[in-house]
This record gives sequence, structure tokens and C-alpha cells, in this order.
Amino acid sequence: MKAFGLTLITATLLFAFACSKPDTETVTHNGPTPALSPAATPDQFADARATFKKNCDGCHSEDGSGGLKEVDGKKLKVPSLREGHSLNHPDEDFLKQITKGGDGMPAFKDKLTPEQMNELVRLIRHEFQGK
Repeated sequence: MKAFGLTLITATLLFAFACSKPDTETVTHNGPTPALSPAATPDQFADARATFKKNCDGCHSEDGSGGLKEVDGKKLKVPSLREGHSLNHPDEDFLKQITKGGDGMPAFKDKLTPEQMNELVRLIRHEFQGK
């Protein structure tokens, strides 16, 4: 009878202990942190890049370096957006040039929205001028 009582007490303690454990387990990961997916950090300049590629990089080059270009049969010296006097232009000058054109550059007032033009200036400052 003593053995039966001891077995009963042991079984009761084991049952009580098993029921007191939480339903979920904590898993510790000691390996490297997984990289974030590209969607985790959206590209705030994606639309402006597409606008630049469609409307600007034919003359100003994909990297904004400009240079000698032939446009509509005319040789033009397209200014760099990365260096020189463009670094000192206020945003308003860029917007005026994009809107009205001039010096061989076409006007974009009827092709781009004011928001697109502002985004292009932000892209130029960020991507080509590091500002």
C-alpha cells in the first residue's frame, strides 16, 4: 500500500508540473539576423527615377554627368547635375529650367506635373549632389 501511495503522489506531482508549463515555448535564435526584404524599405525616389529615365537621362546621362550630346541634329553641351554651377543653383532655378526649358533644353510644363518636377529636383539633390 505504501508503494501505491508513493506512486500516486509521484504521478500527481508529475501531472501538476506538466500542467504548470506555458503553452508556448520561447525560441532563441543565435544566428545572424535575416536581411530585410526589399519591400521593407521602400524607395522614396522610385517614381522620380522613372521620370528621370524617361525624360532626362537621354541628355543628362543616367548618372547625371551630362556632357556633349547630339539632340535633334544639334550638338549640345549638356550641363552636369553632379558638379560645377549646378551645385550652387537654388531649387527654384532647377524648377524654372525644367518648367520653361531654354538653352537647348525643352520645356516640361506640359509633360510633367509640378509634383513630378519637385521630385526631380529632390532626386538631383539626393542622387547626384549628395544633399
